[in-house]
Amino acid sequence: MFSSTPYIAFPGNAREVLEYYAEVFGGTLDLMTYEGMPDMGFTPPPGAVAHAQLQGGLVTLAGGDDIGEDSRPLDGSAYSLLVMPGSVEEAEALIERLAADGGTLGMPFEQAPWGDHYGQVTDRFGVLWQVNVSGA
Repeated sequence: MFSSTPYIAFPGNAREVLEYYAEVFGGTLDLMTYEGMPDMGFTPPPGAVAHAQLQGGLVTLAGGDDIGEDSRPLDGSAYSLLVMPGSVEEAEALIERLAADGGTLGMPFEQAPWGDHYGQVTDRFGVLWQVNVSGA
């Protein structure tokens, strides 16, 4: 079976972000740092995340620390992640949580012209979340 998972290169804070997402979205976080790996040809910062995957909750995400010299903060203007909770109440709670934890509400969660409930919030890490409940 084919599947697709977003992979985000975080600017040195992958552990913090993915642990937060595990708390917000649920699921299991598997995380691997560079410690104990064979020589990679570069020297990563202590504790840098080589690869992590969050699965089994509302979202499945993978990522790691971007340890390149040109690493920069995330900018949700070039991409977004769409989540589709099972109810309006669950969606409202999710948007409220992401906004209350330092995020920015981009579009209020309300009934959209196409009939779904829809809203947008950028979390405190710069990731834009589109939240949609079909036909609610």
